[in-house]
Amino acid sequence: MQGGIERCSVVVPTLGRPSLDLLLDALAEAQGPRPAELVLVDDRPSGAPLRPGRAGLPPVRVVRTGGGGPARARNLGWRTARTEWIAFLDDDVVPDPDWYERLATDLRDLPPDVAGSQGRVRVPLPGDRRPTDWERGTAGLATSSWITADLAYRRAALAAVGGFDERFRRAFREDSDLALRVMDTGARLVRGQRWITHPVRPVDRWVSVRVQAGNADDVLMRRLHGPDWRARADAPLGRRPQHTAVTAAALAALGSAAARRPRAAAIAAGFWLAGTAEFAWARIASGPRTRAEVTSMSLTSAAIPPLATWHWLRGVVRHRRVRPWRGLPDLVLFDRDGTLVRDYPYNGDPEFVKPVPGAREAVDALRARGVRIGVVSNQSGVARGLITRDQVDACMARLAELLGPFDTVQVCPHGPDDGCSCRKPAPGMVKAACAELDVDPARCVVIGDIGADVEAAAAAGAVGILVPTPVTRKAEVAAAPRRAATLTEAVGDVLAGEW
Repeated sequence: MQGGIERCSVVVPTLGRPSLDLLLDALAEAQGPRPAELVLVDDRPSGAPLRPGRAGLPPVRVVRTGGGGPARARNLGWRTARTEWIAFLDDDVVPDPDWYERLATDLRDLPPDVAGSQGRVRVPLPGDRRPTDWERGTAGLATSSWITADLAYRRAALAAVGGFDERFRRAFREDSDLALRVMDTGARLVRGQRWITHPVRPVDRWVSVRVQAGNADDVLMRRLHGPDWRARADAPLGRRPQHTAVTAAALAALGSAAARRPRAAAIAAGFWLAGTAEFAWARIASGPRTRAEVTSMSLTSAAIPPLATWHWLRGVVRHRRVRPWRGLPDLVLFDRDGTLVRDYPYNGDPEFVKPVPGAREAVDALRARGVRIGVVSNQSGVARGLITRDQVDACMARLAELLGPFDTVQVCPHGPDDGCSCRKPAPGMVKAACAELDVDPARCVVIGDIGADVEAAAAAGAVGILVPTPVTRKAEVAAAPRRAATLTEAVGDVLAGEW
């Protein structure tokens, strides 16, 4: 991919752990040509700025989510990148010295139906003793499918499915979900020949208890992908059925004791004890059998079955009804007068460009999530001789001063009788904006205050949201398939995936 690696961005979501330094050192020292950029996504709610500066790194850019989990962090990373390929790395892996070169080879000349390439993972285990329960679990990454510890996707494939589903708040199942949705489009995922090392990070003895929260995510996976999702994602069922049986025995023992049925309580308690002991021994027997490990396995083996069952039931309740993930749009286009700024008819004076309440906050919220924004504005005052194009451009420049830069600005200077293809409700400006930014119109939202804005969106294959003002006709309000009371509400719906 020399003639290719420059078309790739490396995205690393991070919580600023010490392991990030090892990753950056490895990337700085690796051989071969560099990718276009390294995007570090700081997912901490707060904290001192990251200082990634090292000689030998690709150009580095740091963006912040303010928290939200790995799915949101990765989404921000790829949305702000503009390359054909996005290579995701976790912040606790160490790429091999030839990782750049092998990445280039892995991505070179892939056919168009290949949407992603997974790297290979090694997990170093101790050579002088048996691995602990946590070490064995981490070693499973070496044979896992489609994990984003090292996985490169075409940016177009990510955009087509809306990226990572942000309902997966933990670093669990979000990568499998994405892979299944990408493959559902008919695309293929392949394995490359590049390698990373995934060290086993130190943890406390209760980590196996905390990870049981992932049982709720398994429910979401089933709701989204059907009962065969595990086979498709190469995700074994594990011991959840046994955990459910052990938990039922414990509840039966407590219930029988409360009902003063000692024989039934004793039998149920015996089943609970036998199930818990079997689970604990299965974990202890494969491990180093040190005093600390035996104590941890004994304590956590009693806690895991009820917690796994609880989180599974929580998932059943929480995910009773789920809709397919659409993600955020790739582009939001705003009408100008009456939507972003107060409507002064045929205005040519920048001093009269006055943003509506919440306009700056709305566009900033979209920028913060990596959504590109633009303006599509009818300016028939030019054709009528009431204002000049220079005055229109001056007002647009003032808009950018007040609200920040826009990724695209489309203006129609024609009158209603000119028969052009750009004047809303014609789709020309929407299509031109999408073409300029290489965005599928189906991944574009148009927000405006009159029916022509919504009709232009529909004609272009985009989604329109009407934000009525007192001058919006009642018939236009009634006809709009999507409406919001304010600009803030409209953007909030977009950011919530309701578009």
